[in-house]
Amino acid sequence: MEAKRLNALRGWEWIKQGYALFMKAPLLWMVLLMICLAAAIGLSTLPVVGEPLLTLLMPVGMIGLMYGCRMLERGEELELVHLFSGFQRRMAHLVTLGGISLVSQFLIFGLMILAGGAALVSILMSGEPVTDPAVMVQTITGAGLAVLIGIVLFSLLMMAMQYAPMLVFFNNAPPIAAMKLSVSAFTRNIGPMLVYVTTYMFLAILASLPMFLGWLVLLPLTFTSLYASYRDIFPLVEEKPADTPKVDAFTPDKDIF
Repeated sequence: MEAKRLNALRGWEWIKQGYALFMKAPLLWMVLLMICLAAAIGLSTLPVVGEPLLTLLMPVGMIGLMYGCRMLERGEELELVHLFSGFQRRMAHLVTLGGISLVSQFLIFGLMILAGGAALVSILMSGEPVTDPAVMVQTITGAGLAVLIGIVLFSLLMMAMQYAPMLVFFNNAPPIAAMKLSVSAFTRNIGPMLVYVTTYMFLAILASLPMFLGWLVLLPLTFTSLYASYRDIFPLVEEKPADTPKVDAFTPDKDIF
C-alpha cells in the first residue's frame, strides 16, 4: 500500500467533501463532538493519570468519528453507537498507537530539557495557562535550540499520528507501519496539505468572529475533512459484490488495497 500523490487543489476538495459529510447529519455531528469534548475534558481532569490516559485513548476515540464518516459515505445513518467502534475492533493496536505517541512526547520533552529548555517544558507540562505573555516570550527566547527541536519533532509526531488510526482500523496496518504511511502521505502531498491548512485557518478566523459559534460547524468539519483526505490519499479498491463482507454498526468492514 502506498500513499497517492495529489495535486494542490485537492486540499480544497477535502474541505468541500468534509462539509458534504457534515451536512448529511449536522445536528448529530454537533452532539457527537460535544460528547467527545466532554469526555476528553473529564478524563484530563483526573489527577496524575488523566492526561496520559487521554493520550492512550485518543486514537480509539478518533476512530469512532471516522467510522461515522464511513457509514455516511456508504449511505447509512450516523448513530451514537459509532463512537464506540474503536472499542469493538483492533482496540489493542489503537491503544498501542496512543502509547507510542505518549512515549514519544516524553522523549521529545526530554531532548528539549537537555537542549536547555527545562523552563519551557515545565510550563508546557504543567497544563496551566500563562497569564503574563512576557513570561512566555522570555521563556521561549531563552530556550533557543530546544524550541527548534520541539517544533521539528512534534511536527513529525503529528504527521505520523494523523492517518495512523484509520490505517490501523480500516486497512489492518500494524501501528508502526501505519505511522510510516501517515508520514509518507504528508511528504508526498505537501501542496494539498498547504492548501488545506491555509483554508482551514481562514475558516477558523471566520468561525471565531460571532462569539465562536462557527466552531459548532468547524469542529465537526475538522474530522469529516480529515476523513475525506484519508480516503483521497488511500483510496479503496472496489470489492466484488459476492466478496463483500456483511457489516453491522460494531464490526467495520475490512478494506482491500
